[in-house]
Amino acid sequence: MRAHYVTPDANRRQGDEMSNNESFIDEVSEEVRRDKLFLYMRRYGWIAILAVLLMVGGAAFNEYRKATAASKAQALGDAVFAALENDGSEDRAAALSQIAAQGPADAIAGLLEAAALQETGDNVAAAARLDAIAVNADIAPIYRDLASLKSLMLQSETMDADTRLVALEALAAPGAPFRLLAMEQIAFTHVTAGDTDAAIATLNAVLEDAEVTRGLRDRAQSLIVALGGNLGGAEDAGQ
Repeated sequence: MRAHYVTPDANRRQGDEMSNNESFIDEVSEEVRRDKLFLYMRRYGWIAILAVLLMVGGAAFNEYRKATAASKAQALGDAVFAALENDGSEDRAAALSQIAAQGPADAIAGLLEAAALQETGDNVAAAARLDAIAVNADIAPIYRDLASLKSLMLQSETMDADTRLVALEALAAPGAPFRLLAMEQIAFTHVTAGDTDAAIATLNAVLEDAEVTRGLRDRAQSLIVALGGNLGGAEDAGQ
């Protein structure tokens, strides 16, 4: 049997052919991948472009919103300061009433306006302005509670005692921001109604509270003594 002899040149040609075939396959595969990529870009490229536009547009809108808010805040501050520069209380109240604001800004402007109205002696108008803040759902609860408390204080001599007590008890609920001040007003209401024992009991509860301030403690102790009450352990607890 005759052996088949393959020359080196034949081996080299065969290797070149295989290398050429592999290169051709690689080129075809690369071309196919490129075609698929272009196809995907034509089909879905708009999504990527839209995403980029949304990100850029969102960032631009956010910066615009911040700049607008800062500009409004500065304009509001300038208007408030300009109103407060008026010498007369009536002029200050009139200027503050012209300020158009929303949310906390409206509460601050309204509280300042009510204070100016109170200085003029018009407690009715001051209480009405405070009541408008107290019922405004767009204003944070802490501002509403403050406005309600100040309004009740202004109406201490004109409001029915029972109605006043109901409103104050709501402000004196556990966790309320002005709870202790509302309790002090409750005690005053009891004094006005002639219920000394209830007033002293309320004031002692104020003294026993861990959050009582020095000024409030001093006022409560002075009123208890004036009413003929006994401070007892409440004084030690406050100190």
